[in-house]
Amino acid sequence: AVIHRYFDGVHRGDLAALREVFHPSAILFGEVRGQTSFRTLDSYLEVVAGRKSPATLGYPLRASLLSVDRQGAVASVRARFPLLGFDYLDLLSLAQVEGRWRIVAKLYIHLEAGG
Repeated sequence: AVIHRYFDGVHRGDLAALREVFHPSAILFGEVRGQTSFRTLDSYLEVVAGRKSPATLGYPLRASLLSVDRQGAVASVRARFPLLGFDYLDLLSLAQVEGRWRIVAKLYIHLEAGG
């Protein structure tokens, strides 16, 4: 459920939903066309807030869950997330904190054609 809320939150640009699914201390690291980015949750949410959402632009939500590996109170998720002309592979680390699953780290890369 957390991952589907994440997909929907990114698609709609819903900052409240994203704050619910990410741990406040989450880190995000990615590489897009050779450029790396390291962000805190707040700086990531600033980016989301500063752009038109894919939903507003008429893009369909096409994210897909590729795998989930859960061991006790930790889990890792692989997801494919075509978004705004990019094709992202997301590697999400989750932890069960105070009874709630939250994303604590997001690694992502844009897959070039054929990637």
